[in-house]
Amino acid sequence: MDQGLKTKTNYPTEAKKTDIICIGHITHDRIVTPDREVHMPGGTSFYFSYGIRHLLGERDDISYRLITSLSEKDMKVVNDMRREGIEVDVIPSRETVYFENIYDANQNNRRQRVRAKADPFSCEKLGDVNARYIVLGTLLADDFDLSTIRFLSKRGTLVVDVQGYLREVRGDKVFACEWKDKIEALRYVDILKVNEYEIEVLTGEPDQHRACEMLAQWGVREVLLTLGSYGSVVYVDGQFFDIPACEPLRIVDATGCGDTYVMAYVLRRHLGDTPEQAARIASAVASIKVEASGPFLGTMEDALQRLKKSYTNATVNNLAAGKDENDNIPS
Repeated sequence: MDQGLKTKTNYPTEAKKTDIICIGHITHDRIVTPDREVHMPGGTSFYFSYGIRHLLGERDDISYRLITSLSEKDMKVVNDMRREGIEVDVIPSRETVYFENIYDANQNNRRQRVRAKADPFSCEKLGDVNARYIVLGTLLADDFDLSTIRFLSKRGTLVVDVQGYLREVRGDKVFACEWKDKIEALRYVDILKVNEYEIEVLTGEPDQHRACEMLAQWGVREVLLTLGSYGSVVYVDGQFFDIPACEPLRIVDATGCGDTYVMAYVLRRHLGDTPEQAARIASAVASIKVEASGPFLGTMEDALQRLKKSYTNATVNNLAAGKDENDNIPS
């Protein structure tokens, strides 16, 4: 074991301009499906980091950094990520988040428990974070408070998955909760990812299109509404884009699919894709991820090939070239 790697923990204090930063806890996950049980690392930050590492491939013109927090006893997962070429800053925590995800035959349905919680993130711990895109891998309601959201919104385009703000831990069980600071907080959020259940809880509006419009009125610039096997909807600048799901070859494990979708979307937006183009590729990437447990380990070419099964060749060729029907988009 490389002891230098094992003991390395450092706070993100340098004013270093990074293209994409993800901030979130790496978790210990126990995943139970009708066919098997596995123990593995997880959390938005884990799925996001491995996914973007593989989508980038040999590209060295895009910088990515993960800021996470976990217990010293669980540093092996960080050491493994660093060996894969992922830049990781670690904020020490007393505990590592321990999730149980239990699925039935319908992978859209999940029961969840939390066996341990890590320390929350704060402005003081995050230092002078600076990036074009800052992605908050929120898992629980107290991971990032309002002051931290406000602080980070000044450091880059802020991307938030709402799931963590709508669930709290009581005992070892996860319960739905109200995001008390939502009106104030969403003023600072540029891109928000929600699913079909979360968007109704968040807005109180059962009509999904109306709910997206409400989120925009509250300040969100791009709404990503994921619908599992039914695809997704992107709402931006008053326009709705319905994105069909790409059909997977098989369904093995849906854990991390939403995180993978956001990862691919953010990367493609950074590369210059329109929201619709980015969402189509994100759909393809997520469909590949669901075919196995663990993070997405494919390539951008794999995603484009998957699109050929769902869209016309002309559409795929335009996406590969970074083009809309009538416009050139820089890559």
